[in-house]
This record gives sequence, structure tokens and C-alpha cells, in this order.
Amino acid sequence: MAAKKEKHLLIVDGYNIIGAWPKLRALKDQDRIDEARDLLVSILADYQSYSGIKVIVVFDAYTVPGVGRKQSNYKIDVFFTKEKETADEKIEKIVSQFYTKNRQIYVATSDYTSQRVIFGQGALRKSARELLLDVESVGKEIDNEVKKSQETRFSTKIPLNDEIAKIFEKWRRE
Repeated sequence: MAAKKEKHLLIVDGYNIIGAWPKLRALKDQDRIDEARDLLVSILADYQSYSGIKVIVVFDAYTVPGVGRKQSNYKIDVFFTKEKETADEKIEKIVSQFYTKNRQIYVATSDYTSQRVIFGQGALRKSARELLLDVESVGKEIDNEVKKSQETRFSTKIPLNDEIAKIFEKWRRE
């Protein structure tokens, strides 16, 4: 019997992506880092929901004493590293924790040092730009699905040929 294929996993270096995506970087530059974090998690929740890829986001709290917690927002696990633990170290631990032969793990970061270690553990890198393109593509697909759904909902259930539609329109106007 063949081994069951595990769900793909995407681990995101949160602050690295915030610094790389223009919309999120603009929020960070305006000292609105909380909003940038929330928006990133919200975007990735939509991505996870539509793509079926499990998403974990890691935020670096290296210099913040007493942090080191896990939250679940939108069914996404969000980790804040412990004091004196970098996001790269936490990501490496998560990769080794979840790695199996039957699961593909992607790590979204543009940090070169982190990328080298990740490759050694069997994960694949996804640059911030690649992830942004994937997220935008999924966003367009979601928008198209919503439009289709709305068009279907508001259309008549009975298909009419042009001749009958003209007759009905004439009656409506009289």
C-alpha cells in the first residue's frame, strides 16, 4: 500500500515578507507594523483556504523579552519567537518537525543564509516575490469565483431565447 501524501506546507518568515512586499512595507514605514502583520496573516489565510496549502507564519521577536508564543488566526499558526531566538532558527525547527518524505515544505523568505540551511533540510525556497505572485494569482481566482457566483445567483433560472425575451420585455413595458 502506498504511503499517504501529506498536505504541502508553507512556512513564511513574516517580517522578511513585510519588508519585501510594497503594500506591507509602506505600512511598516508608517510605524503601522501591527496592521502590516494583521494584513499579511489575513492575505495568507485566503491563500491557505483557496490553495489547500497549510501556512505557518513566523515573526522574529529576538529582542523582545518574554515573547515566544503561538497563536492561531484564521486557521493559520502564527509563531512569535522566544527571546534570543531568531525567526530563521524557529523556521529550521519547524521544517525538521514537519519534514516527511511525503510532504513538500516551502519556506518563503528572501534571506540568503536561511535559504542555504533550509535546502539542507529538504525544504524548498519560495522568494518573497514568488509568494506575492502566487498570492495575487489566487486573489484573482477568488475574485473570478465570486463574480461567477454572483452572476449565477442573479440570473434567471429559465434560459430564454431572444425572441421570447423580446416578447416579455414588450409586455413589461406595456
